[in-house]
Amino acid sequence: MANTALPSRSSLAERLDVLPFTRRHLRLLTGSGLGWALDAMDVGLISFILAALTQQWGLTKGEAGWIASVGFIGMAIGATLGGLLADRFGRRQVFALTLLVYGIATGASALVGGIAALLVLRFLVGLGLGAELPVASTYVSEFAPARIRGRLIVVLEAFWALGWTAAAVIGFLVIPASDDGWRWAFALGAIPAVYALFVRWRMPESPRWLASRGRIAEADRIVSAFEADAGVGTAPAIRKEPASRAIAVTARARLATLWNPEFRLRTLCLWVVWLGVNFAYYGAFIWIPSILVDAGFDLVRSFGFTLIITLAQLPGYAVAAWLIEVWGRRLTLSVFLLGSAVSAVIFGTATTEGAIIAAGMALSFFNLGAWGALYAVTPEIYPTSLRGTGAGWAAGVGRIASIVAPLSVPVLLIAGGAPLLFAVFGVCFLGAAAAAWGLVDRGGQALDDR
Repeated sequence: MANTALPSRSSLAERLDVLPFTRRHLRLLTGSGLGWALDAMDVGLISFILAALTQQWGLTKGEAGWIASVGFIGMAIGATLGGLLADRFGRRQVFALTLLVYGIATGASALVGGIAALLVLRFLVGLGLGAELPVASTYVSEFAPARIRGRLIVVLEAFWALGWTAAAVIGFLVIPASDDGWRWAFALGAIPAVYALFVRWRMPESPRWLASRGRIAEADRIVSAFEADAGVGTAPAIRKEPASRAIAVTARARLATLWNPEFRLRTLCLWVVWLGVNFAYYGAFIWIPSILVDAGFDLVRSFGFTLIITLAQLPGYAVAAWLIEVWGRRLTLSVFLLGSAVSAVIFGTATTEGAIIAAGMALSFFNLGAWGALYAVTPEIYPTSLRGTGAGWAAGVGRIASIVAPLSVPVLLIAGGAPLLFAVFGVCFLGAAAAAWGLVDRGGQALDDR
């Protein structure tokens, strides 16, 4: 008689954790990373487009700041809602929805004729992008083998550098080429979303999430497919536990659980890190092209400097990906944040071309390495039943800082110029580095599947 016993949730998790890295892992990583790169390309493009529109439309600093910030308002809302929806309806469905919203709104942005329409569409783009990032890191972390989970999330985050580099190339080659260059930039940003949407629908749902919803048989089929790809065979263990051990089953319960005694400190510290990193990163990188133009460099030269600075993001991710499994999450995160603080202060006081480029490259290296470590640690510190909610709300709260940052930059520049501005960014990085030590480091450990 055939054995129809279903595996337990714990045995499914153990089978995922001991797998070698397979082609299915690679497809899942690249499929998720493609969406991540699109997100970065959009955020990066707006920094170049703002510099061009400021000249073409005669935008004030305040108007340019609102064009940047309204997207982050959408991202804040998208991140909080996306995490809740991912815990309720699954990771893959939310992926597809975010890309659909992003693609339509970005394509429509190429056709706008004024600030009002652009503001509306930037908000909609932000909704899609905001939900994308925390859900993607949660999704990949739930498939990744425990011993390389942190490294894979940093590699996922490295797709951000690829997208931002693509934005810098488009900004350097396309935007200055004609008065409609910024429209072509938006159009180029929308086209790949069609392909990414196709890829996402072919990706499997997270077996950890399926098991948490009592869909053990579906989860087992997905895990078995990964094992077959790796040439591994595992006899299913008989289920001796209830279908669900979730510590929170409703949206309200998930939000409340983030602040119960077990998770209170890690949630608070995580939010502080996200706030500090978002304020400093988006305040700096959204405005760097415009700051360089104001410093006397022409548009093409400013964009060229920004492209060189952006390229330093890739080695930053590579070093963080190696260190995160050697030093651990907290030490890697805090060291890269300290490096970001020092680099920010040096960049703010740099006056020569060589010093500007060198300090900017150091800021890119350390800042993006810190982002990689932060995205690795964020989903790991929560159990499966509220992992999407915890990651989404941390990202959403962080977006509050990214909304305030572009609006604060003009004020700080007037008050004390670039030295004051980047000193403030340095303080934000230092605060985030201190808060990182309140996080839980689960490097090499199994995820909490409650």
